[in-house]
Amino acid sequence: MRTITIPAPGVPVDVTVAESDPAPASIPLLPGERTMSRRASFALVNACTLASLGLGLMAIFLAMDGQVRIAAAFLVACVIFDGLDGALARKLGVASPFGAQMDSLADMCSFGLAAPVVVYASLADEVPPAAAAVATALVAGCAAIRLARFNVSPKDGRFFCGVPTTMAAAVLALTVLIGLPLPGMVLLAGVTLLAFAMVSSFPYAKLARLMKLPPWLWLLPIVGALIEPRMTFVLIVATYLFSGPVLWMRAKRA
Repeated sequence: MRTITIPAPGVPVDVTVAESDPAPASIPLLPGERTMSRRASFALVNACTLASLGLGLMAIFLAMDGQVRIAAAFLVACVIFDGLDGALARKLGVASPFGAQMDSLADMCSFGLAAPVVVYASLADEVPPAAAAVATALVAGCAAIRLARFNVSPKDGRFFCGVPTTMAAAVLALTVLIGLPLPGMVLLAGVTLLAFAMVSSFPYAKLARLMKLPPWLWLLPIVGALIEPRMTFVLIVATYLFSGPVLWMRAKRA
């Protein structure tokens, strides 16, 4: 607080500065004990996050250069590093609010921007560019909403609220990478549907919950992938997207 005393005219002004409020304490990026081991683990986790961000940037450059398939492969690598940083943070005990925010920003760049750019580049010659631009802009906007909502919402250990951006980006990247033999407008409709699925309120099972399914159920996609991998991929994605409304209706009835 600054106190200024002004006496009568002609008398020198005496300015007194009183520091009554202490400066706000800085929030540590790494909560808890700051040993060399924990700092190294913290740096490793954030290096994975930055790697995901860098790979997303490279995917944009490659898509702009016309190398769409390679760009899609870089997006798949983004997904891998995105999952790796979270798993390492929990395993090494260095999860932090800073890391969560940094991961969210990297996800927006890689999955909310790079993925739409790659999809646009892959569809530009098959559908009207304006239609491709609108659909991919929806992906970017819905990804931003999905990430912001995730940051402020209570966490559920069993289900996601809406399709997570990481999974949506993985689906888009694999769609481009394997080259689905579908008409451009059908692919465009699928991209739009996936965008709205991200911001829906439908519950979608997390991977840990899916791993608890009966083993015989896993044989179906494995056999299908050996016979017709592309169509099996489409059926798996469609089943997962359809599972959200089904679970939502079951919860409403209960």
